[in-house]
Amino acid sequence: MLETPQKVAVGRAHSKLILIGEHSVVYGKPAIAFPFKQIEVKVTVKNIEGNAIQIESPFYKGPIELIPEKMEGIGDCVIQTLKVLEKRSSGLHIQITSSIPIGRGLGSSAAIAIALVRGLFAFFNQELSDSQLMPLVERAEKFAHGTPSGIDMIAASSANPIWFQKQQEVESVKIGAPFHFVVADSGRIGDTYSAVKSIRDKYEMKPEKIEESITLLGQLAKEVRLALAAGDSKKVGDKLNQAHQQLDLLGVSDQGLDDLVNAARTAGALGAKLTGGGRGGCILALVENEKLGKKVADALVQAGAAQTWQFTIAKC
Repeated sequence: MLETPQKVAVGRAHSKLILIGEHSVVYGKPAIAFPFKQIEVKVTVKNIEGNAIQIESPFYKGPIELIPEKMEGIGDCVIQTLKVLEKRSSGLHIQITSSIPIGRGLGSSAAIAIALVRGLFAFFNQELSDSQLMPLVERAEKFAHGTPSGIDMIAASSANPIWFQKQQEVESVKIGAPFHFVVADSGRIGDTYSAVKSIRDKYEMKPEKIEESITLLGQLAKEVRLALAAGDSKKVGDKLNQAHQQLDLLGVSDQGLDDLVNAARTAGALGAKLTGGGRGGCILALVENEKLGKKVADALVQAGAAQTWQFTIAKC
């Protein structure tokens, strides 16, 4: 039995959305990401008899030593967190529940790692700092994504919109008025790896063409930041449309995503684009209000979306 005053502890983490800047962020351009609190991961940690660490999730149930390869990052995250805590790696039951669909560009792997670390620290009644959290989550993210930019784990652990640029300090994004969004899940797992590789391959063949789109995406991110601060939803919508066009030119959209983007615009969205890696995954649409959001959401379902969510980024 573990020597701990706590019997059960819970760690949580929400999803994230990249508003603008996916893919160009890999090349050092800025991106804006939002916390997406409508869907989340919950990790429940409790002590059990014996020496085993038992994992219970929708994809695997059993001892940590036999965790499947696709969940290796989760197993490593548990072990490394216990090392940081200087606690024995035995006698634990760790249950993972999540409403974040896997592989949709919504930061599911980062959210799981964040919730795991938070849950284990809470179980052992230890304070958790960002300087402890981020290296553990980054390690887990490398199992999932190879060389992640870092935007997922920061956005999934943040309560507010962020301005992210590699090798620079993360900044808050001012929101001058409430902005209403609809997110639509295509129902298809995105292929971030092949999308990133495709851009890299094209860059090597035609660097000037790819550089043009990457530079424009960086400029659009700056213009969106200013429009968000001014509360100018029409300008934000226009810039989102332009960003999707560039992502399409880069080859990371596909017909299914384009159909959803077009359906949202036809239904009255101010702007719509893919979010995340592309080639599957999700799109987001900016709408004037929640009533119009319902109309856009219905149109997206009619166009083939597997599910939709509405959310509002409040003035801050």
